[in-house]
Amino acid sequence: MAVKWTGGHSSSILCLNASKDGLVASGGEGGDLVAWGEDGTPVGHMQLEGADDVTSIVFSASCPTKLYASHGESISVLDVRSLKGCLDHFHVNEEEINCLSLNETESLLASADDSGAIKILDLEKKKVTRSLKRHSNICSSVAFRPQRPQSLVSCGLDMQVMLWSLQKARPVWITNLQEDETEETEGPQTPGRLLNPALAHSISVASCGNIFSCGAEDGKVRIFRVMGVKCERELGFKGHTLGVSQVCFLPESHLLLTGGNDGKIRLWDVSGKMEKQQKSPVKHIHRKKTKRAVRPTQSGDSRAPGAEDEGLAKLLPKLDIEHGEKVNWLLSTKIKGNQSILVADQTSCVSVYPLNEL
Repeated sequence: MAVKWTGGHSSSILCLNASKDGLVASGGEGGDLVAWGEDGTPVGHMQLEGADDVTSIVFSASCPTKLYASHGESISVLDVRSLKGCLDHFHVNEEEINCLSLNETESLLASADDSGAIKILDLEKKKVTRSLKRHSNICSSVAFRPQRPQSLVSCGLDMQVMLWSLQKARPVWITNLQEDETEETEGPQTPGRLLNPALAHSISVASCGNIFSCGAEDGKVRIFRVMGVKCERELGFKGHTLGVSQVCFLPESHLLLTGGNDGKIRLWDVSGKMEKQQKSPVKHIHRKKTKRAVRPTQSGDSRAPGAEDEGLAKLLPKLDIEHGEKVNWLLSTKIKGNQSILVADQTSCVSVYPLNEL
């Protein structure tokens, strides 16, 4: 059973983050930002200027009280000990920001927005040094790669996943999830095989910096490995019966948390499957890609989680939580010394699941 943290928000919580010192911050609708102590008590609250939804929060690792929060087209820099005003404020995106990512050296902050653009803000110079424009639809998620402060990955509602090197203002690798899926399955699509479009919602990079995961609207979770300036899909499996709204690697591991629109939270160990895939690699067929119409949705997919599909691995979750609400944000952090899962959903509560008790 989850412990519920209440009393901070009055409407849906949209994002979460935690400092290395154990402070948790949550952002919600209407500009609400709340800081929480480890016991689940709200220790600070503010409403950000403009009352736009707070869509993403990032703590500084070098200065654990410093917080970056995106709201509307703006980014505010805050001191979580005193949520009375902003330390700094940036307006660099032209449309609503969906995701922030801070690189390991904390020199650069990436902000992905509804126009599909990713702005790279130099925090020392306090100006945009790169504007990455390749997504043709909303860029939903962006993440710098650990140990590689000039490299990042992104995904969007154009069904594309991209690897970027900041030495270049263009992606060094792109894949279209829907087209790659079709190429790998290769068989004719019968009515019983209709899929949701692979709109990509969330991306997470493992601590090693070379493995990353993407969750999409078709309920599938895909794992990629970066090799230089190219990536290969290592693994794909059906993770949820509805869209995968969140993916999150646990620190220093290949354990992956996923959250879905089906109200489920699952924990997967993808390391063993990746090793097997490497021993017997799947041959990818490269051909000129043609535009395809999005296939209609098939409702009521009753297959078991991780059930085998053409081109997909069979994988069962190590942990399966019936959370019951659509997951807006997932986070794994230590609470009172115990590794825990923090969940934001459609309610005004933060749910906490201690991993050692599950």
